[in-house]
Amino acid sequence: MMQEGAESERIAALTEQVRRDLARIAHPRMPWLEPRVGPDGKPALDVLIVGAGQSGLAIAFALMRAQVTNVLVIDKAEYGREGPWLTYARMRTLRSPKDYTGPDLDVPSLTYQAWHEARFGVDSWNALELIQRELWGEYLLWMRETVAIPVRNGWAAVDIAPGDLIAVTVERDGGICETLHARKLVLATGMEGMGGWWMPDFVSALPAHLRAHAADAIDFEALRGRRVAVLGAGASALDNAAVALEHGASEVHLFCRRMTPQLVQPYRWLTFAGFLRHLSDLDDAWRWRFMSTILGLREGFPQETWDRCARHANFQLHTGSPWLGARATGDGVELQTPKGPFCADFLICGTGMDMDFGRRPELARFAGNIATWGDRYSPPPEQRNDRLARFPYLGSAFELLEKHAGETPWIGNIHVFAIASTMSFGPSGSSINAMTTSVRKLVDGITRGLFKGDVERHWQSLLAYDIPQAVISAPLGAAEPSKD
Repeated sequence: MMQEGAESERIAALTEQVRRDLARIAHPRMPWLEPRVGPDGKPALDVLIVGAGQSGLAIAFALMRAQVTNVLVIDKAEYGREGPWLTYARMRTLRSPKDYTGPDLDVPSLTYQAWHEARFGVDSWNALELIQRELWGEYLLWMRETVAIPVRNGWAAVDIAPGDLIAVTVERDGGICETLHARKLVLATGMEGMGGWWMPDFVSALPAHLRAHAADAIDFEALRGRRVAVLGAGASALDNAAVALEHGASEVHLFCRRMTPQLVQPYRWLTFAGFLRHLSDLDDAWRWRFMSTILGLREGFPQETWDRCARHANFQLHTGSPWLGARATGDGVELQTPKGPFCADFLICGTGMDMDFGRRPELARFAGNIATWGDRYSPPPEQRNDRLARFPYLGSAFELLEKHAGETPWIGNIHVFAIASTMSFGPSGSSINAMTTSVRKLVDGITRGLFKGDVERHWQSLLAYDIPQAVISAPLGAAEPSKD
């Protein structure tokens, strides 16, 4: 108990240090936005952020430091279950090196390292190799409370409608709906926010009790004693294979279409300031060339992820073996592969996601007029990739652009900070390694839009500004002016 009390005292001291540090670097402090009222007569937000994971929190924090304080973050998840860390993320640790900074936005006392050292001690940090994902989730909650980010959990955006102010219909716990109005809307909705998780059609057509996506809530205990087949050889596929093995699956078979799994992690190569800051400044040809190559390689898996599976004698990797078809056979599934049929009791697809704006009910009003990379750029035949062509083609402030100009001009006030921003900005809305640069770029774009939208008011404010800095009085000892 004494140890827990000392830990709590250290965290409390760190929290106060963060607040003192932020007060010291708060310049410019002057408020510069005026409240607006929605058509319903209620106060409108300057910025509404959908998604209270690490990106949504970092964006809100950066906006608040820019004196954009009339913000709200909403998330459909319950408190503490925002993002993937306690849901579908099944790795033991983050894949990023422990010294990568992110939502702290370069405030040293707000870094994960500062929090870890306060909680567990400096020796623990020095001995640490990678950050446990559960601890990362706890750190994000501490950061959220420390900087007082306004978040509403259990609130889901179900409709986005046009107007002078964007109207977002929110469904709260219990099915109660209300409309929030905002000048700017940020979709910080992670992996599936502009589409959905993907698996081959012949797998999704199987009965639900025979298959799952790696992002689903899988009952791994029910796989005990069963033969499991996993499609994909990325880190997420291997994580799910490992959890199935650790829960007593009799066999786990991992199927990879390549002859050799991807072992190189291109995201390690690109983590330098030039790329992270300026990929979005390149022309379309260079951006497509870089990102189609990087995303075409897919992400390699770290050694620990492989070892977690390979330590089990009942694990087997099948290379050069994509799934070509599947059919239900009583209580199991028969897969078709280039090497012949394979029978399994249960399938898991570690096959990522796909852009499909129409799948998202909140985007339904304007999904058909969101410009994609396929609308704006035609790569050379050898670089063609239909999957990447479906990514949204974003403007310089991460804003949506129209496919057909003039039909939905208001979507320019919707900013996308998620995996969907990757083709336009590189790693940004889904990567810790890019957060320190990409969040600032997004927030600069939002504040630029807010300032330009109010430029006439600012001009009139300047003209009316008449606060003197000094009072002119007669110097001491000066002779009084003659009354003649």
